[in-house]
Amino acid sequence: MPKVSSVIVPYAAYLRVYEPLAAFPEPERGHWTRYARRSERPSYQDELRRSLADLLPTPPVPVPVQESAEAFVLEVDGVVCVCPWRTRLRGWQALQELPEELPNLVLDAMLPPVVRRQATMDYERWLARNPDARPWIRTATWQVPLNWFVLVSDEERRYEKGTGEIPPMLRYRTPMVQARRRVARALRTLKDTIDEGPLIDGLVDVGRWLEEFHPRSLVELDYGGLVHALPAGDLEGDRSAADVAAGIEALRQGDGAAAGEAYGRLVERWRAVRDRRSAN
Repeated sequence: MPKVSSVIVPYAAYLRVYEPLAAFPEPERGHWTRYARRSERPSYQDELRRSLADLLPTPPVPVPVQESAEAFVLEVDGVVCVCPWRTRLRGWQALQELPEELPNLVLDAMLPPVVRRQATMDYERWLARNPDARPWIRTATWQVPLNWFVLVSDEERRYEKGTGEIPPMLRYRTPMVQARRRVARALRTLKDTIDEGPLIDGLVDVGRWLEEFHPRSLVELDYGGLVHALPAGDLEGDRSAADVAAGIEALRQGDGAAAGEAYGRLVERWRAVRDRRSAN
């Protein structure tokens, strides 16, 4: 595998879907079947390093010219599941969101308007030919959206401290049917107890996205590079999924005080991350 960069890209979290091979039509299924047999496959950091490498030329390449043929692979109970990178599609989608994240002067310095316009035109032409396309991976920078925590439970949490050059890791994995069930239950509670807003809208959006995938898929919430933005003690004690579940259950029981306490813990936990973003 070519070495693209030694840079570790921090401050991004990921929501991934791993679909069983049976979910893919031929010839794509054959490609992923052969791919899963490879002894060496790229890591999560390799994907990010390749994305960074495209930003180094002048002018930068905001979206890869060709779609990635790489994926992340899991085998659970004898079933091989893959999560295609779809780097090109995700690059186009991220480009559309940049104006909401960066001031115009910064955005123009990073990606000149002519580069962004060309990428937008390419995306529109591609989307006309592929109207049902969707990514297997969602990315969030400097945060884990609260609606993502609805999909998982504290019992599914896996934390590793990391040693030496190996960074810490915090992630959750859950069966797709369980994630969908949790979304449906949470939406019923939220719609009955709070006003329409970003939390409900975000949960509706992620719920629709999950419906695009095979019911035997796996859903993974990975803190990714956010582990570099949280002190080790805070990371080890992070129980955000449990707090979100407690808050929703408190709302279901009509206990506004307990819901407020759970929300307060979430706000306090993520304040340090938001402060670091402002400092940068």
